[in-house]
Amino acid sequence: MGQPAGADRVDPPEGRPRLFRDASLSAVLAGFVAVVVSYSGPLVIVLAAAAAGHLDKAQTGSWVWAISIGSGLTCIGLSLRTRMPVITAWSTPGAALLVTSLGAYSYAEAIGAFIVTGVVITVVGLTGVFGRLMRQVPTAVVAAMLAGILFNFGTGVFTSLKTAPWIAGAVLVAYLLGKRWLPRYAVLIALVAGVASSAATSRLHIRLDGIELARPVFTAPEFSVASLIGIAVPMILATLASQNAPGMAVLTASGYQPKDRLLIGSTGLVSTALAPFGSHAINLAAITAAICTGPESHRDPRRRYVAGVACGAFYLLIGAFGTTLVVFFAGLPKELVAAIAGVALFGALAGGLTGAVAEEKDREAALITFLTTASGVTLFGVGSAFWGLVFGVTAHLVLTRWRQSTAGSGG
Repeated sequence: MGQPAGADRVDPPEGRPRLFRDASLSAVLAGFVAVVVSYSGPLVIVLAAAAAGHLDKAQTGSWVWAISIGSGLTCIGLSLRTRMPVITAWSTPGAALLVTSLGAYSYAEAIGAFIVTGVVITVVGLTGVFGRLMRQVPTAVVAAMLAGILFNFGTGVFTSLKTAPWIAGAVLVAYLLGKRWLPRYAVLIALVAGVASSAATSRLHIRLDGIELARPVFTAPEFSVASLIGIAVPMILATLASQNAPGMAVLTASGYQPKDRLLIGSTGLVSTALAPFGSHAINLAAITAAICTGPESHRDPRRRYVAGVACGAFYLLIGAFGTTLVVFFAGLPKELVAAIAGVALFGALAGGLTGAVAEEKDREAALITFLTTASGVTLFGVGSAFWGLVFGVTAHLVLTRWRQSTAGSGG
């Protein structure tokens, strides 16, 4: 994949910069916001899937531990290795799949399907097949897909005004004022204002009944044809198409050159290793990644990898306590989370829109990609980001060949 027009290519830094020298408050905050968004939204789906599968408290805590530790280790390791803000997370569409299917199989069969999922994703990543396919996608289509993914988060700032005007309004006003006078800390200022407004309006319901370390529970896998077809196959497709493809696109759209074999292969290996403890799939993130790869993280793209390291550190901290700290994030008003995520993604959304319309010949294909992705349509269990790519690439090929054939016949 190429880069969006106007995006500067991020060349590898000379030498190996030191983490503490490159650290900044804005990058650490970006990592924190990414974690808040993850635990305030996608984790709820995991807990719903655990309830649907009739998992006990120990198994549920182990599942949360496994996906948190897996995400944390890959964030830190890959960000330090590549000097890019590599943000990973658990497969949200995969968890959504399990809400409706986990109850039909034994937990041991599900674990077996998780292992197979990890192995297949590892092979697809290490062989370079996934990367070769993604590199065929036009630049404008990649940028449009990114814009489509982030569109609802951008509008979330304003839809939150309806149900929580003081909270969302405080976030927006504080962000704009911060952007005017202290641009590097605009998101932090918005977060502080949002929390203060939430407390003033009695919307904060944060409580901790006690802090208890998580205890991983090993479950011996069982393999069955039914669980492989019902869980592993759709999990593989959903994770690769709806998570890893947009995740690669976010990094590329921000000017980085992600190594697909390293990133996809590593997340697949970690998924496989942690599957016996409940991890269904670890993959590249897209939405939370955009928070860390944009200018809000740091003006210098070469120093944004600190956001990935910070994100991983917060993952490890929360994961060490299993479900205990999850209630902390559950107490944040959903409007606050939506508003903070929205303003943190303004820069990435603007970059995606700019790249989508930069080349006139690709604008129609980019428009189709954007509309498909932003629609949120799900077909055959696969999310809109993948279908945005499919329809966008198809439109690009049709329109490009039509123009070429027209030009040829005119000659």
